[in-house]
Amino acid sequence: MLLNNQIVATGEQIKKLAQDYPKNTPVVMVNILKFKTKTDKGDESGQAAYMRYSQNVAPLLAKAGGQVLWSGQVNTTIIGDTEDQPDMILVVEYPSIQNFLAMVTSPEYQAVKEDREIALEYGGLLASSSLIKS
Repeated sequence: MLLNNQIVATGEQIKKLAQDYPKNTPVVMVNILKFKTKTDKGDESGQAAYMRYSQNVAPLLAKAGGQVLWSGQVNTTIIGDTEDQPDMILVVEYPSIQNFLAMVTSPEYQAVKEDREIALEYGGLLASSSLIKS
């Protein structure tokens, strides 16, 4: 899986997600993130811009019924591309794909998403479903 230059979903990807993902089913979004050393806006690091995005998106995530299940720094790639490994993995669960799509298409999200876009060298996003029921 090549993640270079992938930061924003295309309209076609969003349309396919909305059509194909099971409705009214929880979705776990796995974010695979690599930060820019510096954003295009001065000396700010990509990680600092992403942390600002995270703070600003937190109330929107809560409003959508989402929750961060896990986040962590990638220290070492054991299998895979060791030259271009991600910096961070973030796992977020939403009650449904409808909740996720409502959040990312809201005017409030549109107002804060630029920090994510300027922060990342790449930002893979995998819509996943749980195989294990608790």
